[in-house]
Amino acid sequence: MRRLILALAAVTAIAGPALALDSSAGTIRVERVAGDLEEPWGLAFLPDGGFLVTLRDGDLVHIRENGSRQRIRGVPDVQSRGQGGLLDVAVARDFAETNEIFLTFARPQRRGEGTALAIAELNTDAGRLRNVRVIFEMAPGSSGGRHFGSRVVEALDGTLYVTTGDRGDRPSAQDLSNHNGAVIRVTRSGQVPPDNPFVGQSGARPEIWSYGHRNPQGATLDLNGNLWTVEHGAQGGDEINRIRRGANYGWPVISYGRHYSGAKIGEGTARDGMEQPALYWDPSIAPSGMMVYSGGLWPEWAGDMFVGSLKFGMISRVDGDSLREVERLESNETERVRDIREAPDGSIWFLSVGQGAVFRMVPGSGT
Repeated sequence: MRRLILALAAVTAIAGPALALDSSAGTIRVERVAGDLEEPWGLAFLPDGGFLVTLRDGDLVHIRENGSRQRIRGVPDVQSRGQGGLLDVAVARDFAETNEIFLTFARPQRRGEGTALAIAELNTDAGRLRNVRVIFEMAPGSSGGRHFGSRVVEALDGTLYVTTGDRGDRPSAQDLSNHNGAVIRVTRSGQVPPDNPFVGQSGARPEIWSYGHRNPQGATLDLNGNLWTVEHGAQGGDEINRIRRGANYGWPVISYGRHYSGAKIGEGTARDGMEQPALYWDPSIAPSGMMVYSGGLWPEWAGDMFVGSLKFGMISRVDGDSLREVERLESNETERVRDIREAPDGSIWFLSVGQGAVFRMVPGSGT
C-alpha cells in the first residue's frame, strides 16, 4: 500500500499546474494528471501506481507512474456507435496474484449490439491483454446505440455486478426474459450464482439481480459492501438507488421525470411492489460515475456519495446519512464528469470528458 501511495504521488508530480476549488471542507487543490484523452469513460488504479483509462472508441490506455502511456492491445471487438463503445474498467482485488481486470463494452451482435463483460489478464510489460474471455453479454435483439449502462463492480463475495440500460426500449426494462434495464450478477467464470433471485423462474434470465432500471451509468459499493447505482431519468427523475436482491425499480411504470415531449411517464411516481429512489434530481444532472468516500483525506466526508454530472459541470456530494445532495463541487475542470474514484491514498480522481483529462483532488490551495 505504501508503494502505491508513493507511486500515485509520483504521477501527480509530473502533472500540470494545480488550481483551487472551494468546498465545505476547505480549499481543494485540483491537479491535472493526464490529458489528450478522447471520450474517456472508465478509470481504475493498478497496484504499481499506474492506472487504466478506457476510451469509448475502443482504446484501453495504461498510464504509468512516470506519466508515460501505452495503448493496450488485445481489447475485445467493440461496437463504438452512439453511446456504445469501450465503457468501464475495474481491477480485480486479487490483481497481484491473477493480473486480471474487468471490462464492459458494447459488443457487436446480429443487427445490433449489447452490453458485455469481459475478464482478461493484463500484461503491462508486453502492453497487451491475454486470455480474454467474454463472461456475460446481453441477450441479442437490441439496437439504436443508446442506454448501455454500464458499470462493473466486484462484490465483497467475489461475484460481479454489471449494470445494463433499457437500450431505448422502455417496456423491456420490466421484461425478465431479456437483460435490458437490469443489474446483472455473475461469478468470475460467468456462471449464475445459485442464490440469484430468478434462478429457476420460467422465462426469466437467471443473471438478473434487479430490474426496472433506465440507464444506470454509475455503480459502487458503500463502506459496508452494499451496492448502489445512479441512473439517468428522462427529463428529470435521475435516481440514486440502493440495490436489493430481486427488486423492481419501476422504470417505465413509475418515475419522477417526464418524457422529453413533456408527457407523463407511466402511472406516476409510486406503485405497490416497486422501489422508491433513495434520492432523485429534478431537473436532471445527467449523472455518470459514482463513488462512496472512505474519509481518508477528508474525514468529515466519510460515507458520502460523490456523483459526476455530464450536464452541469460539477460533482455532486450526497450526504451518506440523510441521502440529500449537500454540495456541488464546481470548477472548469469538472466539465462533463464521466467517472469518479477514490485512490488508495484518499485523493479523489475524476475523468472530465469536456477537458479530455484525468484530474486529482487533494486538500490545499492551487498555484
